[in-house]
Amino acid sequence: MALRENALNVYNTLTRSKERFEPLAPPHIGMYVCGPTVYGDAHLGHAKSYTSFDVILRYLRYLGYQVTYVQNITDVGHLTDNADQGEDKVETKARAEQVHPMQIAEHYTRRYFEDMDRLNVLRPDICPRASGHIVEQIELVKRLIARGYAYDAGGNVYFDVPKWVSYGKLSGRTLADMVAGTRVEPAADKRHPADFALWKRADAGHIMQWPSPWGPGFPGWHLECSAMSMKYLGESFDIHGGGMENQFPHHEDEIAQAEAATGKPFVKYWLHNNMVTVGGQKMGKSLGNFITLKAAYEKWDPMVVRFLILQSHYRSPLDFSEESLAAASEGFTRFRTVFRGANQVRAAFGAAPQMGGEIEANMAQTLENARARFLAAMDDDFNAPVGLSVLFDLVRQTNVCMAETVTEQDVGKKHRLVASLDQMIGLLRDLGTEVLGLEFGTEARGSGEGLTPQLVQLLIDLRNDARKAKNFAEADTIRMRLDEAGILLEDTPQGTKWRFK
Repeated sequence: MALRENALNVYNTLTRSKERFEPLAPPHIGMYVCGPTVYGDAHLGHAKSYTSFDVILRYLRYLGYQVTYVQNITDVGHLTDNADQGEDKVETKARAEQVHPMQIAEHYTRRYFEDMDRLNVLRPDICPRASGHIVEQIELVKRLIARGYAYDAGGNVYFDVPKWVSYGKLSGRTLADMVAGTRVEPAADKRHPADFALWKRADAGHIMQWPSPWGPGFPGWHLECSAMSMKYLGESFDIHGGGMENQFPHHEDEIAQAEAATGKPFVKYWLHNNMVTVGGQKMGKSLGNFITLKAAYEKWDPMVVRFLILQSHYRSPLDFSEESLAAASEGFTRFRTVFRGANQVRAAFGAAPQMGGEIEANMAQTLENARARFLAAMDDDFNAPVGLSVLFDLVRQTNVCMAETVTEQDVGKKHRLVASLDQMIGLLRDLGTEVLGLEFGTEARGSGEGLTPQLVQLLIDLRNDARKAKNFAEADTIRMRLDEAGILLEDTPQGTKWRFK
């Protein structure tokens, strides 16, 4: 696919300004996003972050870039108190449940991807684990010691922050700010309070430990992202993303480690998504106000959650409430219902719309203006909320078309454009490619032939049983298969209703 004309501007946290996006080696782009620490289920904060970067990934690929997307899994080394002290979060969870830490990591990694799949978040091209890249992390520490930027303190290895004069360039903090803001008494073996751990000495009872030149231990949290991103994307790459809460110290430390080791600029564009709040207060496990995605999915369609997230810019906070989700559910239902109605109109004409054919000049101009407005919004630092409003305008116009004298082209062209643009925000997954009439084919959907009411009810009962057992993948499969057969399910307070589409 050829590159489209690039008018994309992104907000770069490193320069604190919007910049024209110019990759290091177009059409190739390397993008790394900090992944989850797998000791518990994903929550709405994860949904906000990974949906935001999913939209960014989709748009870059729409523009024609060949994006290599890397997202790590932190299964060792993330400490409970700060980057230097406390116990590894995965190991702490394993001790509480009396199982091996890798069992915890495997369990929650699978559940994380289940949650992201239901949210229609594209999977990364490469998903490296910290525990699988210990060799690379040890080698990075050895390079830093050799270049004089790290020191061994009896089995603990620290980065010597005062020696790296550009430390703080991402967050804007000074060494004095860092020392004044320290909440935990710094380790006694540090040369400076701001020094951070690269390698931690492990005691005999610590399960997740590996041999190293400094004795048995495990990597500090920050080390993994520098080592793994450079392994797969090179010593300098285009985009590093993550939550604003990781800007300091995590991302600041990544820059210091990587650039001190290589002498090269680490990342060109730093993109940070904002947080989820509950009643104006930051959502977090420590505050007890977090909501897991699995709990949210029991009450709300995953696409409603995605729809809610897309209504706020990725750099803006998202305030969660039952009321906001209810409003999102109404909006998404309108959005989806018009698509289903448009498909019925198209079916009445006997075929999906073709790309050719004459349409009125004013209709052509309307569609071109809508496309231009959508792309202009996305070019302005991936402004999905404005792009979504453009799609809603088209949906409303399609609704008017269906209520008036229509032609196959009138409905079809608008329908098709919304479907095309939606590929960048990913809301219409459950409608399938056939119903959208995309390049993948224009086959007609099923009409429910051969399905008796008794058989449909049996499948609905099986789906409800799967939902009660929290087997959401099976429940979603049943719903999608019925949808493909022309059966629409609607979950109501009185139970699941069905009808032919």
